[in-house]
Amino acid sequence: MMKDQKLWTWHLAAGVVIAVFLGLHMLTMHLDALIPIRALNVASEQRAIDWANVVARGRSVFFAVTYVVLLGAALFHGLYGLRNILLELNPAAGLKKLVGAVLLLAGLGLFVFGTWAAVASHTLAKTF
Repeated sequence: MMKDQKLWTWHLAAGVVIAVFLGLHMLTMHLDALIPIRALNVASEQRAIDWANVVARGRSVFFAVTYVVLLGAALFHGLYGLRNILLELNPAAGLKKLVGAVLLLAGLGLFVFGTWAAVASHTLAKTF
């Protein structure tokens, strides 16, 4: 029971992290004309999606870290929610464990792959 409460608290916290970082993404990428945040788009004379800004964000450790944090929060939030939906079907105890194990392994695999991609992108951007 206590484990479920902790996981639910982490689920809610992950939702807050997602809301904050997706809000930052929306401000940076889609609302730059209305609310210019020049600290996030270094090549300030250009649009957020122009190559100079893409490379500048790619070089930034801040953006690499936020990508990894957002990835972790989104994976946990989504997969824990999916787990809860599947467990609402009231499967047998063995199947409950299997569902949990499969989702955990899938989440860890996707997190490792996504983290590798963020680090590789950051490293590549530093060469430009």
